[in-house]
Amino acid sequence: MTSASDTPVVTRFAPSPTGALHIGGARTALFNWLYARGRGGKFLLRIEDTDRARSSDENTQAILDGLTWLGLDWDGEPISQHARADRHAEVVHRMLADGTAFKCFSTPEEIEAFRETARAEKTSTLFRSPWRDVPEADHPDLPYVVRVKAPRDGSTTLHDEVQGDVTWSNDQLDDMVLLRSDGSPVYMLAVVVDDHDMGVTHVIRGDDHLANAFRQNMIYDAMGWAKPTLAHIPLIFGPDGKKLSKRHGATGAAEYQAMGYPAAGMRNYLTRLGWSHGDDEFFTDAQARDWFDLGGIGKSPARFDFKKLDNICGQHIAVADDAALLHELQAFLAATGADPLTPRQSDGMLQAMYCLKERAKSFPELIEKAHFVLTERPIAPDEKAAKNLDNVSRGILSELTPHLQNASWDRDTLEAQVSALAAAHDTKLGKLAGPLRAALAGRAVSPSVFDMMLVLGRDETIARLTDLDAPQG
Repeated sequence: MTSASDTPVVTRFAPSPTGALHIGGARTALFNWLYARGRGGKFLLRIEDTDRARSSDENTQAILDGLTWLGLDWDGEPISQHARADRHAEVVHRMLADGTAFKCFSTPEEIEAFRETARAEKTSTLFRSPWRDVPEADHPDLPYVVRVKAPRDGSTTLHDEVQGDVTWSNDQLDDMVLLRSDGSPVYMLAVVVDDHDMGVTHVIRGDDHLANAFRQNMIYDAMGWAKPTLAHIPLIFGPDGKKLSKRHGATGAAEYQAMGYPAAGMRNYLTRLGWSHGDDEFFTDAQARDWFDLGGIGKSPARFDFKKLDNICGQHIAVADDAALLHELQAFLAATGADPLTPRQSDGMLQAMYCLKERAKSFPELIEKAHFVLTERPIAPDEKAAKNLDNVSRGILSELTPHLQNASWDRDTLEAQVSALAAAHDTKLGKLAGPLRAALAGRAVSPSVFDMMLVLGRDETIARLTDLDAPQG
């Protein structure tokens, strides 16, 4: 079942462009990407666009955009399954010639009548075609489908790297349709032919495809093709233990991008969602590529936990390179249609990043903490901050300005100046922090007032404090 150990690893992600990239699909792509990249192999992308009525170029682009945002690069050009229909049909004609497939002339009405009788008699509704062994010479000149000759007795056991050995009774396998009456190939056939032609060595996908593996296995057997290693991973559940859906919150990758989660944090969280490496929760991409293996995938569905996602993303923001974080922040603004940062704001963000990164779990939180450097004078305090700027506070802060004019502009000196002012008014430094915050940032929550002063510089800090003395309109 498994490939030879010296065969280069080739994995694939094969989404259907009938909708956006689901977070479960994103995790499947991530697992395939990690497994291939960690072994020097290839990660391929195939767009399963055989459902022409529901597939769209917009959905295909959304899938590509979602993978790009997550940082999952693929090798070569994405392959269109629909474009390979002739190749799929070619394989079926080979199977017909080899006697592993047959033409079935049963009409849809005849098949439905058989099933109605079976339901009434409480027998199996699995259709057994009467045309399976009819010689070509006795075929009518009528429309037909082509079916595979399924094994009728015994059982099939497939080894799965996650599920273990799984056995299926062959009398539960139908003579599956391969080509429809119009000559178009079915999905089950296309998947096998494409995986074979693309040299896929490992099929890592959701365990909702496990039953499909037994039906697809018939085609591998009929063609005598080497079979890929299988790994069917459990689905993602919501916190309530039910399949993840809209009622639990965001389900599409693009929604998480729009919510401002950093891609590195999403990769870390999704990797850990259903896979484990000891007790490690936070890890880098390099560690994930080195550690990821199929044996670490659990058999039970993983539960999506927004608090854990926030925590992991916060840790990644905290350790990120400042310039890289600014670049991703600017991409977030562009993706959500927000105004881009001006050069002044970008410079300010970069200078302030050291005091913004701690405890920010998303880009909106980072932007909120950076308000003091993004805004311009005169500072308009919000309602909460304005409560800290009563006349007494304003009077005390106006005394601070002369002390700052010639002070050394370092943290220790600034802290000493503010502490001395607080002591002179028989109060504590903390009591001055609120008014200072309101004056410098216009917010009740911000980085440390001394960090803000250092980032803003002497002139801007004094200017913002001086504005407090201006007449209140």
